[in-house]
Amino acid sequence: MMKKSIKIIKNRSDIGAGTRGSDMGIDAIEIAAINTKNDYFSLFEYIDVETENESIYNKVTNPFGKRINYVLNQCTRLSTVVKNTLEAQEFPLVLSGDHSSALGTISGIKAAYPTKRLGVVWIDAHADIHSPYTSPSGNIHGMPLAAALADDNLDYQVNEVTDEVKSCWTAMKNIGCEGTKVLADDLVYFGVRDTEAPEEKQIEKLGIKNYMVDEVRYRGLEICVNEALERLANCDHIYISFDVDSMDCDLISYGTGTPVPKGFDQHEIIAIINQITASQKVAAIEFVEVNPLLDFKGNKMAETAFEVLDAVTKSLK
Repeated sequence: MMKKSIKIIKNRSDIGAGTRGSDMGIDAIEIAAINTKNDYFSLFEYIDVETENESIYNKVTNPFGKRINYVLNQCTRLSTVVKNTLEAQEFPLVLSGDHSSALGTISGIKAAYPTKRLGVVWIDAHADIHSPYTSPSGNIHGMPLAAALADDNLDYQVNEVTDEVKSCWTAMKNIGCEGTKVLADDLVYFGVRDTEAPEEKQIEKLGIKNYMVDEVRYRGLEICVNEALERLANCDHIYISFDVDSMDCDLISYGTGTPVPKGFDQHEIIAIINQITASQKVAAIEFVEVNPLLDFKGNKMAETAFEVLDAVTKSLK
């Protein structure tokens, strides 16, 4: 699988986030490459995904599913691009704005391989397993895994949602192909450390493994990643989702929408991803949530994200 040609998918959408600016993250990563005189972005074919970013000017009418109809459109569009890329025997390297896009990528992989079992490695400070029924913010970038798992966590419902949100949410769970995209047994977290009570209860109920930063450093990164791969041994394909807020904001940068301290450094991220790609099961990798508007160190977050991107791509090639 890793011998496929790489196709970069640029998805400049930030409408699932609560803070504007992650739509500029892809361009910031490209600028980081240019400033290091690296011709990375001239080496691969790419496709730009049309966005719904103009919807930010519309009044939010659904507080527990903000802009959900537009996010549905965006994820559907991205799903089609990912599916087409895989069917063309190319490897999707997805660069997205906010993390709601992960549902589109997951759905695209599942649409391309509907009978195959998909594992997910989620490298993030956040669990992103809320649904409109549990989310305190209503921002869809905190919900992609709930949609992929097709589990609304109604035991811990705190919100009354509108019929429009219910309809769009049902449609989101059926993007690409109907029903569950990922089993809870086939989801592994790395670095999750900022969660709300409904998420914590859901993680506990579903038995999802979270390799926290301290555990990875204490037990050893290679041991933990091998253990994760053993958990995903029955999966035919693996999708890796890398949110830059999995990295330590104090060490790296606050150039992301929801920065959290005490995270990984970029070398640990590279090692985690490269060890997983060595399994030869990885179907797609996605980078999300670089927000240069929030970066008080110039373009530091994008520079660090590009360092990871460049190193990971070399292992893919």
